Amino acid sequence: MKIDTFKVEEWFNKYEKNSVYDLADTCVDPLTIDELLIIAGNKQKALEEIFSQKLNYGAIHGSQRLKRAIAGLYENQKPENITVTHGAIGANQLVMLSLIEPGDKVVSVVPTYQQHYSIPKSFEADVKMFFLSEENNWLPDLEQLEKNVGKDTKIICINNPNNPTGAVIPDEMILQIAHIAKQSDAYILCDEVYRGLNHDGNPFSASFADIYDKGISTGSMSKVFSLAGLRLGWIAANEKVIEEINRQREYNTISVGILDDYFAAIAIENKEKIIKRNLEKIKIGKEILLTWSKSEPQVKVITPNGGTTAFIRYNAPLSSTELCKKLLHETGVLLLPGETMELDKYLRIGYGNNFEQLKKALEIFSGFLKHI
Repeated sequence: MKIDTFKVEEWFNKYEKNSVYDLADTCVDPLTIDELLIIAGNKQKALEEIFSQKLNYGAIHGSQRLKRAIAGLYENQKPENITVTHGAIGANQLVMLSLIEPGDKVVSVVPTYQQHYSIPKSFEADVKMFFLSEENNWLPDLEQLEKNVGKDTKIICINNPNNPTGAVIPDEMILQIAHIAKQSDAYILCDEVYRGLNHDGNPFSASFADIYDKGISTGSMSKVFSLAGLRLGWIAANEKVIEEINRQREYNTISVGILDDYFAAIAIENKEKIIKRNLEKIKIGKEILLTWSKSEPQVKVITPNGGTTAFIRYNAPLSSTELCKKLLHETGVLLLPGETMELDKYLRIGYGNNFEQLKKALEIFSGFLKHI
């Protein structure tokens, strides 16, 4: 099986170690184990449980405690609707391994995480990339989406809140997208790794798994819970789909780490405290970014409404890859070129942590743009 180079991950592998100012990071300031246990309370009891834990295989599809906690992130899910995976990256791949066959029609909203179109393409699926536009505030044009989704479409791949733009699909639009999918009897795979980080109102958007029988939602501990080091994610879907996915899952997962399962359960059980912490940090970083963008004539930012990233359009006579390489070489500032997400003349920037570094790096970037 041949598969395209994963452009985003290749970029990080090549250049992240050389950066002084990493503005390509998408996580909110990561929690330490100590901070997590303090947030949860009863730290001493938790430590006793950790140190007495035998490092055997964990519960195969995730512990009941963890699956109950994950189900609680949704309106209509039960533990039976959940399977636990190696991150959302493992969750997305398992869904595609289970459902997509050669010749299947797949519609993938772009820009998004490259898994959503490159993996189906590697299975010899017929992949149609549906591009979002800045002019529509990075939200799907439903009339155009309906034209792209045919009667033979097998699955629609989307993510909400969107990576890299930070756009949040309103709940009424989520219902309309589900209606479009239902007309074609298509699955919807929604990567919801930033669900829980809406900046205003309820931090949780409606989930496709809750509102559509063939909706499949994936999530992880990385963004919302600041615990990327656990490498733990999940899939929420109807029981028939979960059964099919678990059949495929037996070949590549067995179980997640028993301590990963334990820490993830603690974090989700204390979601209100962790999400409050993270949204406060995001608000600070977002204000820094937007204040800078208003005074920088060579960039434009559509205000992100969710997640931890923004997609910046710039005015300079270089491709996004050329600009990012030159910027890193001359200043140590690392950004992600839009070309890695199929849209040139844009840059992805993360603003969820290290705010002094963020201010300094944006100042350096402005100076760079003046002399480019």
